[in-house]
Amino acid sequence: MELPFVQPPLTVTDQLNRRVAVPFPPQRIVSLVPSQTELLFDLGLGSRMVGVTKFCIHPPEARQQATVIGGTKNFDFEKIEALQPDLIIGNKEENYQAGIEQLAQKYPVWLSDISNLDEALDMIRRVGLITGRKSAADAMADEIASSFATQLVPAALTPAAYFIWRKPYMVAASSTFIDTMLPRAGFRNVFANLSRYPEITAEQLAAAAPAVILLSSEPYPFAEKHVAEFQTICPSATVRIVDGELFSWHGSRLRHSAEYFASLRA
Repeated sequence: MELPFVQPPLTVTDQLNRRVAVPFPPQRIVSLVPSQTELLFDLGLGSRMVGVTKFCIHPPEARQQATVIGGTKNFDFEKIEALQPDLIIGNKEENYQAGIEQLAQKYPVWLSDISNLDEALDMIRRVGLITGRKSAADAMADEIASSFATQLVPAALTPAAYFIWRKPYMVAASSTFIDTMLPRAGFRNVFANLSRYPEITAEQLAAAAPAVILLSSEPYPFAEKHVAEFQTICPSATVRIVDGELFSWHGSRLRHSAEYFASLRA
């Protein structure tokens, strides 16, 4: 009797230069990152998604058809065990190291590490390769790259502060994906001298004197009711609510970011 052909695992390197052997193509995928969950669905992999986080809000059906396995920084290991995934996709910044290490002892765990647009495009291409959707992923990455290449960024950038949290105030500073997106939207980060996501005071904000204050819609849900609070600190600044997903989600949502950034400059 002829035995069925079993395709050998695909051994790849993730964005942390970890070697990962992935059954190819993977059939039971768990995503630990909202932006990458959306990417996997947009690559046509929805039927293979068995686990997502409670923050995976796009597409809406993600949390309905797949098991919710906790948050991005507190995994439910028993639920993941029951799913028997053959690929788990995570991210260095959004997930927590101890949890990732525990999962990697049992399952193939592929991690992204993204701090700029080029690395985001590289992630999309690599995820397409390991999931058997290389052509679709390459086309998507090319589309995103082209959308940014055709956008004209003004030579003089507007000084801006980008807030991600309230009580305490926290901003996106240097060494973040958001910081690299701000110039593409026409802004210069007034807190570029600080690192990552620092807490700042009202006094520091006033001293930085941004011309524009950008209040992100996520992770803190800034809304119009918060505008006056910041206007009091910087009376001469323009305070705007902006779509945080289009500044910080590094997956397929980037297809809409360049056009959105152009609308902010209009």
